[in-house]
Amino acid sequence: MFSRMSFRQMLLSGFLLIAMVLGAAALQGLRLLESFAAQSRLASETSIGLTTAAQQLAERTVDMERSARQYRVLEAPALRQRFLDQRNEAEDALAVFTRAAPATLGGVADTWRAAAAQAESALDGTGGEAELRDALDRMHAINERLGVEARHWVARNNADLLDALEANRVRLASEVMLAVGGAAAVALLFGWLLARPVKQIERGIERLGESRFDQAIEISGPADLREVGHRLDWLRQRLIELEADRVRMLRHVSHELKTPLAALREGVSLLQDEVAGPLSSGQQEVVDILHDNAHLLQGRIEDLLGFNAAVFDARRLHRERIKLRDLMARIVDSQRLQAQSRQVTIALDVAQIVVEADPEKLAVAVGNLVANAISFSPPGTQVTLRATRSGDLVRIDCEDHGPGVAVEDAGRIFDPFFQGRLQPEAPREGTGVGLSIVREYVQAHGGRVSLVSGEGGAHFRIELPLTA
Repeated sequence: MFSRMSFRQMLLSGFLLIAMVLGAAALQGLRLLESFAAQSRLASETSIGLTTAAQQLAERTVDMERSARQYRVLEAPALRQRFLDQRNEAEDALAVFTRAAPATLGGVADTWRAAAAQAESALDGTGGEAELRDALDRMHAINERLGVEARHWVARNNADLLDALEANRVRLASEVMLAVGGAAAVALLFGWLLARPVKQIERGIERLGESRFDQAIEISGPADLREVGHRLDWLRQRLIELEADRVRMLRHVSHELKTPLAALREGVSLLQDEVAGPLSSGQQEVVDILHDNAHLLQGRIEDLLGFNAAVFDARRLHRERIKLRDLMARIVDSQRLQAQSRQVTIALDVAQIVVEADPEKLAVAVGNLVANAISFSPPGTQVTLRATRSGDLVRIDCEDHGPGVAVEDAGRIFDPFFQGRLQPEAPREGTGVGLSIVREYVQAHGGRVSLVSGEGGAHFRIELPLTA
């Protein structure tokens, strides 16, 4: 289902689902609140009704007693009728008790009716004064009992309401927590569904930027992001074709250059050996210039091919756990003769660090920095090679006391075949591909190389992750 949706539709669906979950919890809380409010209103009305009924019943009982005693003295039919009317009015109050709780108050109300019937019988002459007094006293006692029972009922009902309130509070709290948890789960689900393809696109772009074209770019998720993945994979295939064309062109160009260059060098060698006849001093100078420039051109072509091979080889790393101190010591040992010839010392300061890297390519990268520092350092100075750990990274610093890098050249110092305007006093050989190879190998490891600004010499820094 999600695979047919776009990124915007999935995002909207996620918001709607979260709103539905939280809305359902809110509606359930509202329903519980309305139910409890209805129970509270009913209990309040019942409590007021019971209190009023108890008061009315007590008043009717007093009126019935007054009418009964007057009738016993005067024997007026109107007084007996008043007694019956007061009894009938008392039935309305008794009905309130019966409706409220038939099992308790209703039974007491029936007892009051029996006492009232006994009082009526006494008025009709079937009983004496003692029976009437006993019936009336029972009615008053029953009134008090009904009042007590009514208060007990109200107290029990209030307790039940408090219990219901607590139960509703616990239930509502659990439903809210469940709704929040459900909303969080929905948010995490849609966040993962949306973040995963974005992360895949990011990794695909990083691989393209690092010229790693060996893996196809596959994006899972919404339809529009999958289409972006298809376009990225098309770009990858196009870059593969362009890279192959570039390599092929370099191969052809180098071949086409090497063939006439070899003939040129052979001809220059024949002239230097004076095979075609003796040369004058001016001619000899021209031949020497031709020889030097042919040799320089040969080196440039070989450096171009070497840089191209390094760029291609940087994509194939053979990582292993290596002790950085041992690797750096071997690099320094390999550069020792060059340093001695230029009267430069090398100071090594490396902590005990284990890093996952390709030892051969890392040695080439660091070795190029050291060789570059030695060639730019004046005699009697020192080149410092330092390695420290910073969090999950290892920092390799190479510093010298040479002329440094001009501010105008800082942005291009890692470009192939670029040589800065600040050069050492002693002549040096080089075509400007060493730092470019350093950058290719370091980026292949997922790190970066930079020129650290400062005074008095050049300071290059390599930052690599400790693990792949």
